Amino acid sequence: MSVERATMAFAGFMVMLSLLLTATVHHNFFWLTLFVGANLFQSAFTRFCPASMLFHKLGLKTEAEIAQGK
Repeated sequence: MSVERATMAFAGFMVMLSLLLTATVHHNFFWLTLFVGANLFQSAFTRFCPASMLFHKLGLKTEAEIAQGK
């Protein structure tokens, strides 16, 4: 799995988790959904994503690294 795919999977999981928590625990968990969406939006422009950096440090390779065969 690449860093990009792991980041998308993590973001999707966090959105689903926050919606589940909003529906079952407390309505203020919708703020987590907003945070994840805002982070995805800003990372599209700034290319700064803490989750991507973490996945890279954990040893996942980027799509470019995989394509180059590193």
